Amino acid sequence: QVQLVESGGGLVQPGGSLRLSCVVSGSIFSFNVVGWYRQAPGKERELVADVNRGGNTNYADSVKGRFTISRVGSQNTVYLQMNSLKPEDTAVYYCNGVSYGVTDRHVWGQGTQVTVSS
Repeated sequence: QVQLVESGGGLVQPGGSLRLSCVVSGSIFSFNVVGWYRQAPGKERELVADVNRGGNTNYADSVKGRFTISRVGSQNTVYLQMNSLKPEDTAVYYCNGVSYGVTDRHVWGQGTQVTVSS
């Protein structure tokens, strides 16, 4: 059973930066797409950014130009570099991997809290 383990969350002031890490227990390339989602209190979970096997990236409009997703295949790790953080970025951030098939298979990490506050 492949597992995803996130780390790197915390409390940061507005305008600050954080880097989240997601380590995949197996091969990162076992997934077609790996990405980051977030869920703020009272809101639905939303996609933040993802990267597919080919290295193509996709970002939510709200984070474009501020967040960068990257991966290191040899380390089976996906990173989310978050700069110019805003209070509205406060949420639990989840790593997700999806394998396409007759039925798509999603694997989720346990989540890491990011709080942006002065």
